[in-house]
Amino acid sequence: MSRYTTRTLLTILMYAGVGLFLLPYFTGKASTAPLLMLLGGIISVVCGLLRCYLTEDK
Repeated sequence: MSRYTTRTLLTILMYAGVGLFLLPYFTGKASTAPLLMLLGGIISVVCGLLRCYLTEDK
């Protein structure tokens, strides 16, 4: 997989994690909020760090 494809895929996953993090605010469901916020935050941070690490110029 090329760097461009990897960077694009990780960017999409990073923003999907942010969307998952914000989903409880838009739906108003407090019962699933902690789980979705935790999962979305983990996905965003991991994909963001991988995006920086794997696509940097060496």
